[in-house]
Amino acid sequence: MKLKLIKALWGMEGTGTLEEQVGRIAFAGYDGVEAPLPAPDDEQRFKELLASHKLDYVAMIFTEGPDHYASFEAQLERATSFGPIHVTAHSLKDYVPLEEQIDYFRRAVQLEQQLGVKVGHETHRGRALFNPWDTGKVLNAVPGLGLTADFSHWCCVTESTLEHFESELDLAIARTVHIHGRVGYAQGPQVPDPRAPEYAHEVARHFDWWNRIADARQQAGASELTFTPEYGPPGYLHTLPFTNQPVTDLWQVCKWTVEQYRENFERTQSVKAT
Repeated sequence: MKLKLIKALWGMEGTGTLEEQVGRIAFAGYDGVEAPLPAPDDEQRFKELLASHKLDYVAMIFTEGPDHYASFEAQLERATSFGPIHVTAHSLKDYVPLEEQIDYFRRAVQLEQQLGVKVGHETHRGRALFNPWDTGKVLNAVPGLGLTADFSHWCCVTESTLEHFESELDLAIARTVHIHGRVGYAQGPQVPDPRAPEYAHEVARHFDWWNRIADARQQAGASELTFTPEYGPPGYLHTLPFTNQPVTDLWQVCKWTVEQYRENFERTQSVKAT
């Protein structure tokens, strides 16, 4: 199974033109870009940039009400024109009743199958899959539903590193098709800097989950595993009071995370091969 490392455009705002951002991603050795669908006027330019740098695309869509399914359908149909290797969807809202969630996700899976595109519905705060217990209920009710796993959100919601949710984690891991590799902690979705020793426990927990996802993908016969180090800019990234200066370098944190995960992945794969 091949590991594909994807870089999000999120967090690169203000670091140059789109051409410069995509070029920097390609030069750094990433395999693809994860980003929302571009504005219609930028669509052809965006496609040409990806093609010229030989980068894969993970599209992101965000459903809106009052008809979230119609919003999902319109965006997913447009996303397919980009030939994405995955689509990450922020689906529904956290207050939608469980029965409505199940109906939405069943219809979503049918549409994904019709269009021939794999969608990972993200475990994101403010969205339907924002917590482990309801996500487990949805997954049990909707066969074929795939996840984009960002368990940092669940850490924040549960104020824990999920020690009491192992059965829900097992189910979510088995259904994950794409990883958002950000380390969260009990009080937030992003540690100030994962390289700091005081967050060793949180880093170890997340790496264990990501390794288990790799195992599950391989057992399912997947040919590749996609991983985006999705650390965010200020708002997610901690800043110093009064100055709003970031406490660390976002690009370097993403770089460290993919390097650590690639080494971990290759070591694990090598052990299995022997």
